[in-house]
Amino acid sequence: MTTRQVEHEITVDAPAPAVYRLIAEVENWPRIFPPTIYVDHLERGEREERIRIWATANGEAKNWTSRRTLDPDALRITFRQEVSTPPVAAMGGTWIIEPLSGTSSRIRLLHDYRAIDDDPDGLKWIDEAVDRNSRSELAALKTNVELAHASEEITFSFEDTVQIDGSAKDAYDFVNEAGLWVERLPHVASVRFSEDTPGLQTLEMDTRAKDGSTHTTKSYRVTFPHHRIAYKQVTLPALMTLHTGYWTFEENASGVAASSQHTVVLNTANIARILGADATVADARAYVRSALSTNSRATLGHAKDHAENRR
Repeated sequence: MTTRQVEHEITVDAPAPAVYRLIAEVENWPRIFPPTIYVDHLERGEREERIRIWATANGEAKNWTSRRTLDPDALRITFRQEVSTPPVAAMGGTWIIEPLSGTSSRIRLLHDYRAIDDDPDGLKWIDEAVDRNSRSELAALKTNVELAHASEEITFSFEDTVQIDGSAKDAYDFVNEAGLWVERLPHVASVRFSEDTPGLQTLEMDTRAKDGSTHTTKSYRVTFPHHRIAYKQVTLPALMTLHTGYWTFEENASGVAASSQHTVVLNTANIARILGADATVADARAYVRSALSTNSRATLGHAKDHAENRR
């Protein structure tokens, strides 16, 4: 069996411990790695953990489970895919963070992998995916680590919740069945929806704004019946450089609390062009929050009607 070993590296203007922490805490990943859609923990110990990752590779959405060993003293994290997705037979590697000074560090990303049956085409596909994703991950990591201290003002999260006198399953089904939204939601003009792998969805849609204009968005979604749908938007409006979120459905004494959560990083370079020369970051936050909340609340309202009518 041929095992390929490759290394990529980048230098960042951030202290090594801060870089290590961003990589160690997987909830940061959809924010700092463009290919990552969602990550959750399956098992968690002090130094060992199992995580499930949903990400895009060469334009396709895939998911896998990895074991990680964390070494905060040496600033190293080793990882190994438990069950790889074809054409990958095995995949693992190491993150190594090396301090260059008090304020800068080198990130080294090592990979080792094999293709199923040593297939040359499969190996070529993996070579390209690892190279592209590693470069993109390291470039994004550099950008996002360096912004982490400065971006608190432009990163924000919020949540809208409605109480539904119905079942979590019916409310969840309404949001899960996004392929039907063009018939069910007035603000959705058209939908392209696919779920080639169960629980991993691609949703592209044209939505109508209050002024009648339409805009196209594309998201990848990860579903957890019947309590959570997480997503990452990959085509972004001009005022955002990041938009992730999740829908949650929690049963309670009077039915179900259905919520829509958003995390946004503003694109400050476009504020003047979109909102006018005098517009501030606060104006942009308010504008984006209003636009996202309007659509979320509309969707939650229709989910409420759907679930209550099915009681």
